[in-house]
Amino acid sequence: MDTTSPMFLALDLTGTFAFALNGALTAIRVARLDIVGVVTLGMFTALGGGMIRDILLDALPPATFRDWRYLTVAAVGSLVAFVSSRGLDRLAMPIVVLDAAGLSLFAVSGALKGLDFGVGFAQAVILGAITAVGGGTLRDVLIREVPAVLSSGLYAIPALVGAFVLVAGDRMGVADLPAAVVGAVVCFVIRMLGVRFGIDAPGPPVPRRRA
Repeated sequence: MDTTSPMFLALDLTGTFAFALNGALTAIRVARLDIVGVVTLGMFTALGGGMIRDILLDALPPATFRDWRYLTVAAVGSLVAFVSSRGLDRLAMPIVVLDAAGLSLFAVSGALKGLDFGVGFAQAVILGAITAVGGGTLRDVLIREVPAVLSSGLYAIPALVGAFVLVAGDRMGVADLPAAVVGAVVCFVIRMLGVRFGIDAPGPPVPRRRA
C-alpha cells in the first residue's frame, strides 16, 4: 500500500486521535496533571509510536514533522479529553478501550508502512507491534508507571497478532482494506478479552517449595 493513500492516512490519524484521548485521560485520572501536562502526555502517547516507526525505517523527518495533520489531531484529541473529562470515576473503561483502539490501529498501520518500505514478513510484523506499543510505553514512563507492554501479558501479543494478520493477508493477495480491518479487529478483541478476563501470557515456571 502507498503510505500516502487516503486509507493509510485515515488509519494513522484515527490511531493518533484514539491514543491522544487515551494519553490525556490517563494524565487526568492517574497523574492529575494540569492542562499543559494533559496535552503533553496526550501528544507523546499519540505520536511516539509513529515517530519510532519512521526513525527505524529511516523515513526522516518523521511524518509527525512533515504533515501538520498529525500534530493537529494529537493536540485536538488531548484538548477534547481535557474539556470533557468530568466524572473521573467513570474514566477507567474509556481509557482501556481507547488504548486498545489505538493499539489496534497502529499495529496495522505500522505493518503497512513497513511493507510499503519493502521490509520482510517478520520485520513488518515487529514494526507494527513497535508502532502500537511505542506511544503507550512513553506515556507510562512519563507518569512513572511500569509500561503496560512489560506488566500486561496481553498488550504486545495482540499487536503482534494483529500485525501478523495484516501481513499474512497481504502475502495471500488480500486487499489492503479488508486485511487491515480484520487485523485491527483481531488485535482489539484479544486485548479486550485479556482485560475482561485478566488473561496474561504464560510466566516462568515457579519452583515448588519443599515441605
